[in-house]
Amino acid sequence: MRLTRTALRATATPEAALRSLHRRARGLGLPGPAALAGEWFGSKAVLAPSVEVRPSTSEAEAFATPARQPAVRDGVPGAVGGGWFGYLSYDLTDPSCRRGALPTAAWGWADHVLRLDTDGRWWFEALVPDAAPEPSELARELDAALAEPPPLLTWSATTLLRPPPHHAAVKSCVYAIEQGELFQANVCTRFDGPFDGRPSGLFAEGIRLLRPARAAYLAGEWGALVSMSPELFLSRSGRRVRSTPIKGTRPRRSAADAEQARLLRQSAKDIAENVMITDLVRNDLGRVCEVGSVRVPELLAVREAPGVWHLDSTVEGLLAAGHDDEDLLRATFPPGSVTGAPKIRALELIAELEHRPRGVYTGAIGLCSPVAGLELNVAIRTFEISGDTIAFGVGGGITADSDPDAEWRECLHKSAPLERLLANPA
Repeated sequence: MRLTRTALRATATPEAALRSLHRRARGLGLPGPAALAGEWFGSKAVLAPSVEVRPSTSEAEAFATPARQPAVRDGVPGAVGGGWFGYLSYDLTDPSCRRGALPTAAWGWADHVLRLDTDGRWWFEALVPDAAPEPSELARELDAALAEPPPLLTWSATTLLRPPPHHAAVKSCVYAIEQGELFQANVCTRFDGPFDGRPSGLFAEGIRLLRPARAAYLAGEWGALVSMSPELFLSRSGRRVRSTPIKGTRPRRSAADAEQARLLRQSAKDIAENVMITDLVRNDLGRVCEVGSVRVPELLAVREAPGVWHLDSTVEGLLAAGHDDEDLLRATFPPGSVTGAPKIRALELIAELEHRPRGVYTGAIGLCSPVAGLELNVAIRTFEISGDTIAFGVGGGITADSDPDAEWRECLHKSAPLERLLANPA
């Protein structure tokens, strides 16, 4: 199999391109598009014009699918070509075996993509069998589709139902920490309400307004995911592996709101959260990386995200010989930043304290390419749409000095941009 690519003339934004691809797929009776936007594979966006994302039939299949890759020759630096678009839900590893409304995992193979590079140029890229002709006609058709004025895809304004503040769960978690059961756990809750409209339109407007770093859109007969995530779970390029766990939050009310960023960097509680989870991620990667290769090149960086400031750190390693993406996922999933330390006890305590399944929330969404490698976000700030219902989870890390009122306020700071988006259709 070979990689082929063609530079396109289109100048569409990622959100306009998604709308145009949605129209094209519906007109041809094809499955809808999938999209990654923000910072993916060194590009601004990677879109599959049409991909059938199918639920996995078992946990084994969910983890094994991304590692099933064809051999591709003639790779080009920066290219993606295609691969498996999909997700793994938190429910896959929930010890209580609870399940949300969406499948626990789903993947779909795309043999061609549209990629927007950092210079603003669109590329048609495809993975083509060696004996097959160049897909030149498809490239021209997609270029023309992106050049057309995109349709308006919208939804009805909706307000989500908030559960009561989860003070009791936070207090119980603090007690468990005081008893020496664990150092930290992520305690979450769930907002939900009615939804009527186009999930692809919600995603398009979300990336236009919020500009999240790790946005992702997937849909199928099972429902849709509209992710405005700021967090990288895993990146693998060749044998080099990277994770950037987020822990630590302060509200960001404006672009000039530097005071909250300063307070975040000085917060003993937020720093402790981040350092503990960074150490956990080091341990996770150490299970499949070469001995001595795991390091932390950046610790406690302050980053902006929609509506908030975050602390993040970066952990890197070199995947050991004999290990593939399935091994990497099994060693690290679910993400450490949304579980706790130690991870196994945190998973057990989360199952005890949270009254509803998390669903896809705090799982992972992304793409595994035979050319570019693997990139997955952490499925936070993520809408889950099933039928006429929309939901998203929200939560935060609990440590020994957590205050229930402050933890609930943090949940509301994180949810506010998403709630505003839902209430104001495009």
